Amino acid sequence: MRQFVFCVCVALFLSCSATDTDTDGNAEKPLEPEAFPVLWEVSEGLEAPESVYLDADSGFLFVSQVGDGGPTGKDGDGRIAKLSTDGNVIDGKWITGLNAPKGLRSHGGRLWVSDIDRIVGIDIEKGEITDTIDVEGAKFLNDVACDADGAVYVSDMTTSKIYRAKNGEVSVFAEGDEMEYPNGLLVDGDRLIVAAWGTEDVPGTLFSLDLKTTAKTPITQEPTGKLDGVEVDGKGGYIVTDWMVGKVFQIAGDGATETLLELEQGTADLAYLADKGVLILPRMSEGKVTAYDLSKLDGTGSAVP
Repeated sequence: MRQFVFCVCVALFLSCSATDTDTDGNAEKPLEPEAFPVLWEVSEGLEAPESVYLDADSGFLFVSQVGDGGPTGKDGDGRIAKLSTDGNVIDGKWITGLNAPKGLRSHGGRLWVSDIDRIVGIDIEKGEITDTIDVEGAKFLNDVACDADGAVYVSDMTTSKIYRAKNGEVSVFAEGDEMEYPNGLLVDGDRLIVAAWGTEDVPGTLFSLDLKTTAKTPITQEPTGKLDGVEVDGKGGYIVTDWMVGKVFQIAGDGATETLLELEQGTADLAYLADKGVLILPRMSEGKVTAYDLSKLDGTGSAVP
């Protein structure tokens, strides 16, 4: 079963250039985000951007790029770009030589990156790789989260596991079908928030795991989507993406879900500047990163007039 899900997930990511079509075979136009205007957009030089992350200490955005070899290609063409928060590309090839980097998260001046079956640590100030941690048995490492003590959590979407790494040692934090083939990760207080991909037939949900006991608590009660990125919205809830259908959701703490944006397939691992209401979204299938003004978001998925 797990090998089947692995093949399905890889096939879906490999098709990231595809667009939905109507019954006449014409590409459907995504809904225009009228309530949440575009602030800026970057496309030049980006190769399948998967994750955007704001490092609060340096103030820079980092963008992981899978490259043209696909999400499982061990070809060394993956890289990370460095951007300002207003969309200026400071260094399009800040870190090179990775395979298919995806999730990003920092702690203590180090940027942690998932790269298929390893976790890579980067000294942000020096722009140099300092750590490479192999994860035995991993097949498709995806998102990354860090807790207050510096432990690194990484999801493996195809084996339905979440790993924990600390001081170079890796262990399985949680695993099994109840993890719903986890994708997006976020540490929120004493909980690990998980945005699950789900199976071919049953989309994933948003749920939390207790960092000490791994006890699971549902946030959304029903299948929600092929979920990817997750960040806090500053209003007690979360901004979450659905990669397959190109949607961006606001999900309240009680699980109430509202659709904010409907775009092309490939809305991936976002950054959200809650204090400014700015969503920075990697659009993997389209090879670009777009920033949206969500400053009028009222906490219910609607814009304040």
